[in-house]
Amino acid sequence: MRLSNKAILISGGSRGMGSVEAKLFCSEGASVVIGDILEEEGRKLEAEINESGGTCIFTQLDVTSEHDWITAVNLVVERFGKLDVLINNAGIFPMENVEETTSESWDRVMDVNAKGVFLGTKAAIPAMRTSGGGSIINLSSIAGLVGSAYSASYNATKGAVRLLTKSTAIQYAKDGIRANSIHPGLIDTLMASELLSDPELQVKRMAATPMGRTGTAEEVAYGALFLASDESSFMTGSELVIDGGFTAQ
Repeated sequence: MRLSNKAILISGGSRGMGSVEAKLFCSEGASVVIGDILEEEGRKLEAEINESGGTCIFTQLDVTSEHDWITAVNLVVERFGKLDVLINNAGIFPMENVEETTSESWDRVMDVNAKGVFLGTKAAIPAMRTSGGGSIINLSSIAGLVGSAYSASYNATKGAVRLLTKSTAIQYAKDGIRANSIHPGLIDTLMASELLSDPELQVKRMAATPMGRTGTAEEVAYGALFLASDESSFMTGSELVIDGGFTAQ
């Protein structure tokens, strides 16, 4: 198995891309803690994975709370003896242009998408250093590489995640800690439902994507699996783009 004996923490793990990652990682031998504010869905996923022979624990995690992050990391270490992998997956996507974005909305998106990744990274580093290293995987977006017509704040946060990842990679390579970002294109998840529900926008986006379709959460999860495994041991500060060719143009 590709993740045998690895202890993994996934934020935003109760549903969507995070839940797909949790299932895949457990099937590859990992012990996984999923952190989320969605307790009912998280408990259901925890039970589903454990009933199928995996090892999964749910914990309450508001990614904007430093206390919650410290508690989640401590839980992983207490239960599994170490923290090998952190997946900063939690995020929100408001479809607002610059003029439509209120100060309150801007702050909320920044708190979840950017500050949440910072706090998770900060909390994970001491535990990873103690155990001799680890892999931090940050879910950015192609919106962190190029501009879009759909959201101002989301683009800004995903660009921040991209460069925070590179800074982390440079600063902690000496500790055996790797940090890489994943940049999905349009993926068929609940987060993208507003965009996908607009027929005109969907047609435009498919026309702009060389592969002519949306991606799946599973396709992104397999990219995260590679970065979580020892197969990517010489990879840090890099961007893994999974977008059907959208940004190749």
